[in-house]
Amino acid sequence: MGKDTDERELDVVPGLEGIPAAESSISYIDGGAGVLEYRGISIADLAERSTFLETAYLLTMGRLPNKSELATFVDDITHHTRLKVKILRMMEDLPENGHPMDYLQAVTSAMGMYYPARNTLDAEVRYDSVVRLIAKLPTIVAASHRLSCGDAPIMPNNDLSFAANFYYMLFERTPEPLVEKILDVILILHADHTMNASTFSARVVGSTLADPYTVVSSAIGTLSGPLHGGANEEVVKMLEEIGERSSAESYIDNKLNKGERIMGIGHRVYKVKDPRAVILQRYAEEFLKDHKGAKDKPTGKLLGIAEEVESQVEARLADKGLYPNVDFYSGVLLKEIGIPTELFTPIFAMARVSGWLAHWLEQLRTNRIYRPTQIYTGPRKEPYVPISKR
Repeated sequence: MGKDTDERELDVVPGLEGIPAAESSISYIDGGAGVLEYRGISIADLAERSTFLETAYLLTMGRLPNKSELATFVDDITHHTRLKVKILRMMEDLPENGHPMDYLQAVTSAMGMYYPARNTLDAEVRYDSVVRLIAKLPTIVAASHRLSCGDAPIMPNNDLSFAANFYYMLFERTPEPLVEKILDVILILHADHTMNASTFSARVVGSTLADPYTVVSSAIGTLSGPLHGGANEEVVKMLEEIGERSSAESYIDNKLNKGERIMGIGHRVYKVKDPRAVILQRYAEEFLKDHKGAKDKPTGKLLGIAEEVESQVEARLADKGLYPNVDFYSGVLLKEIGIPTELFTPIFAMARVSGWLAHWLEQLRTNRIYRPTQIYTGPRKEPYVPISKR
């Protein structure tokens, strides 16, 4: 037994926390100040003044587009939102009780056979892949949801915006302006977040020169885990379990006494409240205020519980730098505007595909295949024991 000399000189960093894996100019985080920027532009400015497709252009192309460039990009995406008949037929044959993330990963991978993109060093192949993946993921998510309910998929409506079209494909009606804006803002805020787990997965697979559908499929698989994209679903389940605002204090105390995690609280990077959570909470409050006199007005119950949980957690854990992250309020807001809980993570993927593709393109510019090392901890020079003597 024993370790080679060079292995003894290495230190394992669990989760590679704090280890730079690449140089990138895509997004920037200051976790102490609560800052997130895309290409140097504050997400608060983008959420207020931009659109998701303009933000997607910024991320993938490296700069804000001029009017003509944006019009072309939007037009290209709008006219690639439909799925091939064979893809829809394949989706019909998948289990109806499958999670939408499973649908999304499987269909995204299959798309690579219909749109061959092996020559990843070709600029036209890269652009076409960016357009198709951004365009078609919402159609897949909406179609998978419809099929799971026993309904036929709804064809895209090219007269609507990107966010409004997604809503239309889900419910066969156009959203009100505030709901359309909220969906667009949610997509903007989830578009990129430096070297997170799914982005790292995309860069690793991309470094092998695998086609972009394989790259995105791998990232979707990574995002599906409850410690990454799946956390927003868990937050809503937690809030529904608490049930009443008055029950939040005892629930939090019970969790802390057991040493259990509180979903949506804390972040590897942020030591203050996630700036995306701040924006989403504001939109949730605006939505409830806007619908105060509506006939089918939302109750705001989940938001009230969430804000009480935040208050209780802040009183107990602020000194540890544990505050709400993006998952804490994104689930609440999506629930309030009528989006089914099982679609929360797929919507995350619809947004993050623009960031994954941006990192894929950046990786290809100075590519070197990822090949980390390890520290071996097993036995050495062991004899082989014949099966008759085991």
